[in-house]
Amino acid sequence: ASEPGQSGLVDQQQFARIAADIGAACASLVASAATQPAGGKAASREILTAATIIAKHTSAMCNVCRVASGKSANPIAKKHFVQSAKDIANSTATVVKHIKALDAFPSETNRKLCAESTKPLLLAVDSLSKFASSPEFASIPARISPKARIAQEPIVHSGRAMVTSSTHLIRTAKQLAINPKDLPLWQELAANSKTISDSMKKLIQAIKDRAPGQTECESAIETINGCVRDVDQTSMELLSRELVPIDEYPIQTNYERMINVCQQLSDCVAPTVRAGKDEAEHLGHSVTALSSYLEPLARSAVAAASKCGGHPQRQAAVLDETKTVAESALQLVYSVKEGGGNPRAVKTHSAIDDAAGSMMEAVDDLISSLEESSSETGHVDGLIDSITKSITITEKHIEISSSSSRFVDYQTSMVSNARRIAKVSQEMVAKATSNPSQLAQLAAEATKNYGELCQHSQGAIATTGSEEISSRVRRTIQDLGGECVKLVRNAGLVQNTPADGLAKRDLSASARAVSERVSYVLAALQAGSRGTQACINAASAVSGLIVDLDTTILFATAGTLSPDPAVSNFADHREVILKTAKALVEDTKTLVTGAASSQETLAQAAQSAVATITQLTSVVKQGAASLNGDAPEAQVFLINAVKDVAAALSDLINATKNASGRDRDDPAMQNLKVSAKNMVTNVTSLLKSVKSVEDEASRGTRSLEAAVDALKQEDKSFNSRHRPDQRHTPEDLLRIAKGVTMATTKVVAAAKSDHHQQDDVMSAANLSRKSVIDMIWISKSVAFYASQEVSEEVADRTVTAGRDCAAAFTALLQYILTTLDGRQPPESSRLTNYAKSVATSVSELVQCAKACKGADLVNPDDPAVIAETELLEAAASIEEAARKLQELRPRTVIAAASAEERSNLNFEAQILDAVKKIANATSSLMKAATLAQRELVSKGIIGKHTTSESVYHDDSTWAQGLISAAKMVTEATHALCEAANALVLGECKEERLISAAKMVATATAQLLVACRVKAGVDSVAMQRLQEAGNAVKRATDHLVMAAQNLAWKREETVTTITTTRRTKHTYVELVTKELEANAKILEKQRELAEAQRSLEALNKAKYAHTNPADES
Repeated sequence: ASEPGQSGLVDQQQFARIAADIGAACASLVASAATQPAGGKAASREILTAATIIAKHTSAMCNVCRVASGKSANPIAKKHFVQSAKDIANSTATVVKHIKALDAFPSETNRKLCAESTKPLLLAVDSLSKFASSPEFASIPARISPKARIAQEPIVHSGRAMVTSSTHLIRTAKQLAINPKDLPLWQELAANSKTISDSMKKLIQAIKDRAPGQTECESAIETINGCVRDVDQTSMELLSRELVPIDEYPIQTNYERMINVCQQLSDCVAPTVRAGKDEAEHLGHSVTALSSYLEPLARSAVAAASKCGGHPQRQAAVLDETKTVAESALQLVYSVKEGGGNPRAVKTHSAIDDAAGSMMEAVDDLISSLEESSSETGHVDGLIDSITKSITITEKHIEISSSSSRFVDYQTSMVSNARRIAKVSQEMVAKATSNPSQLAQLAAEATKNYGELCQHSQGAIATTGSEEISSRVRRTIQDLGGECVKLVRNAGLVQNTPADGLAKRDLSASARAVSERVSYVLAALQAGSRGTQACINAASAVSGLIVDLDTTILFATAGTLSPDPAVSNFADHREVILKTAKALVEDTKTLVTGAASSQETLAQAAQSAVATITQLTSVVKQGAASLNGDAPEAQVFLINAVKDVAAALSDLINATKNASGRDRDDPAMQNLKVSAKNMVTNVTSLLKSVKSVEDEASRGTRSLEAAVDALKQEDKSFNSRHRPDQRHTPEDLLRIAKGVTMATTKVVAAAKSDHHQQDDVMSAANLSRKSVIDMIWISKSVAFYASQEVSEEVADRTVTAGRDCAAAFTALLQYILTTLDGRQPPESSRLTNYAKSVATSVSELVQCAKACKGADLVNPDDPAVIAETELLEAAASIEEAARKLQELRPRTVIAAASAEERSNLNFEAQILDAVKKIANATSSLMKAATLAQRELVSKGIIGKHTTSESVYHDDSTWAQGLISAAKMVTEATHALCEAANALVLGECKEERLISAAKMVATATAQLLVACRVKAGVDSVAMQRLQEAGNAVKRATDHLVMAAQNLAWKREETVTTITTTRRTKHTYVELVTKELEANAKILEKQRELAEAQRSLEALNKAKYAHTNPADES
């Protein structure tokens, strides 16, 4: 094989030349000095010239010695080079000294001293030259193997032919210049020109064919095409049901092998990209390694698909995703082959990056699918291997430029991943009891988040300036990985054996350990950058306030926002709101300046801003509640104003975090200025709203103005490309499109009103604001996922439609605002045109929703869809109640408690256990009802409608009955949980719990009847529903029995005490007690009769109640 050449420690030829030049200069110096009296000025010039040459070459030799000393790993050689350089420098200084003396006083003594001073210099130079001539420091020439020479032959031959032909061409042209009429010379010139052209073509083709890695790329392309053909053949056999199972390995082994191969493929992508861009010498090895992993991946995919006989969808998914990985790898090989490792071929670099990104995405999708399929059967080895590999990633060191990335950039993502891991671990504890089958999905989600956490930790460790902080971050993340492994393993055990109480207890302990380790990770990140961590925590706290304000808006819209009885006048709150808002402005200034200050100052500013916004939201909510109860729109308007302030503060905190430590000219600083300005604008808007909310003559106009400002700010979200926090479906887009239409109608009606009632305008403004903002976020979310699942064209069309709709609605509100404040007279035609523009954009939005979903689009107003949605929401609500029940515990047993109290506590534990069983059973009941409803739709027993014209259908009555039954089960379950909680706290008696349990049983029976109306006798889903209903009935019977036992035990205790004390009374006292007992009996009988009449009236009212929407 060929061997590359190696440069020596020093250039030995350079040393020899310098030594020779110094020797010649010294000889010239001695000769000139000897003839100086006779030569005069000429001899002096020669002496100075020789001195200059000596100084120049000795300086060069000293520099070479310094470089060689720095390169050498041999301490002896290093010391020798340094000492030789010192000797040469000292000798040169002595020579220069004597030359100056000779030039000043040309005496015989000075001539001799000058001649003698050159001898130590020559001796030192000669010694250094001999030492540097050692073979140890010599260069090793490159060696070309015979095979390489053969490979070079076409290039060399073509190049030689081109040079020879060029020489002949020039010679012929020269002769033609002398005799231009010589025809043979013209023919010879044409022949030489053709030879040059052919030689150049051959040279180009030879260079292209013999370029590094091209042969390997052709071989890799052939290999990958073979893998694609194998997968396609297997897919054809699957469709024709001719796929024969391959019994070489179990399906789980094939899954694990595929996951391992995919991980190796991920590691190969980056080296292949680098080789394709500017490392041609590594291109062949990279593509060979890449293609070598695709053959085992295809074989394992075929074997795994052949084993999934009962799951055809899973078979097809495994094969399709494997084919996608192979095709993306093929595209990457084609791209790097075109690039050829040429750093100047910039046009090919973007194609290489795109192909690499597509391949990484395909590999990640395949790994996620394999991990999910593997964990569904309780096998978590693949997930554990992924976590273990992620742990090893934290030990790898990467180099990151401080100008391109900072610690805070990775800190934000790491905090998000760590909190998701803690949240998922708690959800796993809840699902272990309610729905163990979902543990696989949660385990895969925890594994994915931990992998992302480890990936981000590499950048955080590389950008932190403290070794202590980097070590702490690495250690805490590795400890978290160990606990995640235990968590995933215990989740697999619970999924395999759902009835194992010990496994559930271990899972709960692992979840607590994971939460604890997450807190350690967050503490380590905070130590790395306290100020930015405080900003992250502050942004999270403000987000919680925004959610709380959304909830308050719902109460205000419903008219149930109750005021504080002590302070019922809004004027009492106005000054506090204004004072707090001004304090928030000051905190905003401190926060902005904190971006350029220390981390401690930034942390204090962030904490102060959060405290102030919390106080501001509190006083604004109290002020809104103090408004008249018949003015809910004013309450919503005021709360929206403080919500805008909170949202602006959240943006400002994030901008401050990103700008911390940046230069003044950095773009992040410009974003900070924009966010600060937006914050001040929103606070000013809040102050205006507070001052005008009680002014009935202007608050409608002010609310309309605030709505326009809010829509303009939200419209900027279309320009961001971030992943939406929540996924929405095209059905959600259809539903919100209908909401936008209703808002348009209400706005136009308010504008056309003769009196322009401010309350109507305010109501229309509030509705418009909510509908359009929801439309913006939903359309963006639908477009984001449509780009992944449908096409980029449909996604862009959806975004454009959402932006046009928002712009059209904003223009409509702006026009109405100008007419209300008198800037221009109202014109009915212009108002109609604006409304038509909104209607057109809404129509386009509906078409985009249909394009995103296709034929599977369903009308959200379809009764069957409403029934399924309500059932799923009921199941989720009951699961949440079951989770809260897990936190309830019987009262603590006191050591000095009596035997009676201890017995009561035992009964309370039994009651709590029974309530938990009821909650879990009703959750299963809701899910079984959902499956039954889907089965009825799939069988055509219930019509599935996709158009709004078919909303009023004969199945609507059945759907409403099913929905009301599901809601009744949910409400009864929540009432049961509240009764259990009250019983544990000692705030109610057993009778309330018994009543709630019977209500659950009754609601369950009604739900079974509602589903049985349409279901067939042999329905599998109906059988499951019946089993779930029986489970609810058994659990309620056990609860009633336990509660009755507790009540009877207390009654027996009271009877015993009464009997024991009876002998202590006289006859007269006994008669008095008898009369009192009879009076109590009559009183209780009267109360019972009143309660029965009240219950009868409630039942009549419930069945007589009719939904106004249904009547219309």
